[in-house]
Amino acid sequence: MIKALVTIALIAGCIVSAKAQYDPDKVSKKAQALYKKAYKSAMSNNFKESINTLQEAVKIDPGFLEAWLSIAGIYSEEKNYQAAIDNYEKAKAIDSSWFKDYNLPYSINLAGKGEFQKALAAVDQFLSIPNLNDQSRKAGLYRQKTYQFAVEYASQHPMGNYHFEPQNLGDSVNTTALEYFPAITIDDKELIFTRRNGQEDFYESRFENGHWTKAKPLAGNINTSQNEGAQNISQDGQWLIFTGCNFPDGRGSCDLYISYLTPDGWSKPENMGNRINTESWESAPSLSPDKRDLYFASGRPGGYGNQDIYVSHLLPNGRWGEPENLGPEVNTIGDESAPFMHADNQTLYFTSSGHLGYGGTDLFMVKKQGKGWTKPINLGYPINTIENEGSLVIAADGKTAYYSSDRADTKGGMDLYTFELRDDIRPARTLWVKGKVFDKNTQKGLPSAVELTDLSTQTVLSKVQTDETGNYLITLPVGKDYAFNVQRKGYLFFSENFPLSQKTPDSTYNIDIPLQPIEANASIVLKNIFFDINKYDLKPESTFELDNIYALLKENPTLRIQISGHTDNIGKATDNMTLSNNRAQAVVKYLESKGIEPQRLTFKGFGATQPVADNATEEGRAKNRRTELKVISQ
Repeated sequence: MIKALVTIALIAGCIVSAKAQYDPDKVSKKAQALYKKAYKSAMSNNFKESINTLQEAVKIDPGFLEAWLSIAGIYSEEKNYQAAIDNYEKAKAIDSSWFKDYNLPYSINLAGKGEFQKALAAVDQFLSIPNLNDQSRKAGLYRQKTYQFAVEYASQHPMGNYHFEPQNLGDSVNTTALEYFPAITIDDKELIFTRRNGQEDFYESRFENGHWTKAKPLAGNINTSQNEGAQNISQDGQWLIFTGCNFPDGRGSCDLYISYLTPDGWSKPENMGNRINTESWESAPSLSPDKRDLYFASGRPGGYGNQDIYVSHLLPNGRWGEPENLGPEVNTIGDESAPFMHADNQTLYFTSSGHLGYGGTDLFMVKKQGKGWTKPINLGYPINTIENEGSLVIAADGKTAYYSSDRADTKGGMDLYTFELRDDIRPARTLWVKGKVFDKNTQKGLPSAVELTDLSTQTVLSKVQTDETGNYLITLPVGKDYAFNVQRKGYLFFSENFPLSQKTPDSTYNIDIPLQPIEANASIVLKNIFFDINKYDLKPESTFELDNIYALLKENPTLRIQISGHTDNIGKATDNMTLSNNRAQAVVKYLESKGIEPQRLTFKGFGATQPVADNATEEGRAKNRRTELKVISQ
């Protein structure tokens, strides 16, 4: 690419207008001889020597326009935008009419520096040339469209005090080899990345005492003699999904593989099967924080473009479901790849060459909206540039981003960097909830699925699977109250509300979940059965809890239960007894309406006769106003 463009810059003739003042024939013979020498150096890929020789030429003849253009062309290919601009402008100052054909490459370098308004003016001048050939006009119109987008974006998204200042992760992580594809765990303590040093392998570094530890290869059996890359670690650090190309058991050119963390390191990778992998290309996996959704890029037939983003849902049987295309809100006739689902489980970042942007591949953000997605938002300059952007991951705090780049302070080629996102392109802030599901009688941990529901919308946000000892860790968007629900065979279900809307972001909260074995006299408080004051009509938001009871009874067809109602001590005792009885009966009637046999259900109101807290406080009275489920027999 450099050779071709440099050749054009050195030898191309220009469409010179009648007003052109520059005359190549009047250039110093000695300068022309140096120009020819520089040309030979450029053809041998010795660009530094070529620039030095050209600079000697312009010292001899400062009016040597082609030499200035050639210097600019070489700097342009080296992405030294400012040096290219400086030299283009020296050529332009000699003869602006003669320079007119070079306004296109000049504009590209202006855009490379983020000077989009100047770039737009330059490309407009280029397009004003009469009788441009089709290829040149097409190239100019494409750049004009991207510059117009950039100018409009800047006017609609003022930067304010924001500064894009990526920080190199340092010698512990970056080397003279290539480092890329960062992935980070929920606690921001473990960084997994790909290093290419002859072949691609996975490395890890931990954040300890304020800095990253010396990176080392992942332990276990995950790194092989093949190339492993484009990986994603689950937020809890237990699963690693990655791309393996041309593996012996592969189904296509590149497939997705999964490895599990064991006491001895990472397990031998397993091909994710013929639902996820096809004869086409699959890559760039990203797990949702609850490990129930797998986003990835695929070139399989039937998409909107060459590469689309798909999602596969984990089924109850532990297998991955048939992948679903994310649809036209996300995918285009271009290429979409590098999906990253944030810890909020709502915000997806990805790359696209099809959505309008700065040129090449840009980074975009979408959020879940019902069963679809919002309109993609371009992350803007300087995160996006006129070059092709790669993968981006965002820490659980919603502001710390990690990516790979070959910036000026690189240790060698691609390095890993971190920077802070602008406010307007951040995901929802989250908090961390961890705990343990255990048997209430034995205290033994129980592997279970913990379902999290947004109480305001009754929408299930996440369903996280605990580890084998019952421990779980999940992130949740701040500003919401949640219901935690657990159902496990042989146990009464757990369902409880947790008011987390006022909790501090980026903090960790512990919620342990005891499960009561199904046995005679076992009981649970139904925390999500709701009535209006002094009424016994079930409120609509009770449906979720009522259906939990129904599911329990259907799974245990011989189970007999009693529903009991309780009140605080405010009001007449007889009224409270009647109210509590009617409320318990309302629950039973609902279950009967769903088809549960009446002989399996009893109800009783206890009024204020069985308090569980002090009625002297509102907090105590609230605890006393409750509905309970008690096992009569199995």
